Amino acid sequence: MSDKEAKNTTAHHGQPHVAVLAFPFSTHAAPLLAATRRLAAASPTTLFSFFNTAVSNRSLGLSAGTHGNIRAYDISDGVPEGYVFAGKPQEEIELFMRAAPARFREGVEAAGVESGRRVRWLLTDAFFWFAAEMASEIEAPWVAFWTAGPTSLSAHIYTDLIRDNFKGSLTAAEAQEDETPLDFIPGMSKIRVRDLPEGILFGNLKSLFSDMLHRMGRALPSAAAVFLNSFEELDPAITDDLTSKLTTFLSIGPTNLLHKPPLPSDPDTDACLHWLDAQKPVSVVYVSFGSVTVPPRGELAALAEGLEVSGAPFLWSLKKSEDLPEGFVERTRRQGKVVPWAPQEAILSSAATGAFVTHCGWNSLLESVAGGVPMICRPFFGDQRINGRVVEGVLGIGVKLEGGVVSKEGLVRALGVVLLGEEGREMRKKMKLLREKAEWAVGAQGSSTRNFNQLVKLVDLS
Repeated sequence: MSDKEAKNTTAHHGQPHVAVLAFPFSTHAAPLLAATRRLAAASPTTLFSFFNTAVSNRSLGLSAGTHGNIRAYDISDGVPEGYVFAGKPQEEIELFMRAAPARFREGVEAAGVESGRRVRWLLTDAFFWFAAEMASEIEAPWVAFWTAGPTSLSAHIYTDLIRDNFKGSLTAAEAQEDETPLDFIPGMSKIRVRDLPEGILFGNLKSLFSDMLHRMGRALPSAAAVFLNSFEELDPAITDDLTSKLTTFLSIGPTNLLHKPPLPSDPDTDACLHWLDAQKPVSVVYVSFGSVTVPPRGELAALAEGLEVSGAPFLWSLKKSEDLPEGFVERTRRQGKVVPWAPQEAILSSAATGAFVTHCGWNSLLESVAGGVPMICRPFFGDQRINGRVVEGVLGIGVKLEGGVVSKEGLVRALGVVLLGEEGREMRKKMKLLREKAEWAVGAQGSSTRNFNQLVKLVDLS
């Protein structure tokens, strides 16, 4: 090491350095990067080393290298050279997770040497239960980011209690019919067994993914802090309970309300917003199941038939319109639009949008609250079922489709309730009040602003 390098190492050694470990699947890495960028802007003297797979980094528009005070690193995806995929569910995730602890350790050590700054804080996706041990090894506090909502987080933290209470596990068929309330968990009296994510009481409880979530629930109480994109006023009872269970529990959102109007994303090449401007207020049905989920063909057909027979104008974000019934797009050309991508936040903020048919992912739920649009929920997996119950049974800002799947008749009835009925008007009133609480939370004196400032102090003092 040269004299100049030695001086730089000495100068930087005491400055904050945060290692950020991303989960590169589904929509996990993007919100973690957004949180990292927000922290980096608030703490400009802190270096943030962001570790993610090359494929996921590219999907985020992030190249390996330095971006302000964020330095991106590509790590291995864990797929051995020459490996032939067998097509098993979650195969990529399993390969990554088996390799992740060692790969992350190597990366964090290398980033410390390269920067001349010892890593003083470990910020990770909450899925990485092994971060507790890593943080202990490098003598740094561990802070975990949960990418979903507080109710699903509570379910994972209470997994052992839930299993003890129900004396084991259930089959998926048994769980789908089980309306037993989880009233032995604070704030969860309106949540039913059937709403739980897979891996707690049903599904393959011995899979790597289920084991990962179980270990996460056990490990999170040892973290220095757990934070998420939510706001305390959304569910005060669960917030209070998680605050008592975790060392520090911080809601710092909804982050989408920090940007008004919404931040520009991809160009609106299909003129969705121009089309919306020509529609009547609270009349349009917006349909989107996120970037990952595609309903079965039978449900796509039922959804198309329900929209067509309802006569309601619709805007449907669907990558492959060829999966729809033959002739549907042509027959409904005057009624609606089917596009491969749509500017969701802007659509939900339009006065014309009256209902949102959704998988009920957490980010979609928050964007719907910001736009004041009631939801029609068709959950598929993970936290989506529990979010759907929160929407309908706790907050009263939407309905779940009858039977939990899309049918033509069920969709038409749901649209009638949300667009035309008194219940729909009440939902919009509740949405308005909830949005006001959310706007206050991210305002200058709000709870989320206070919590974010606390998170920044952790960075600065670590």
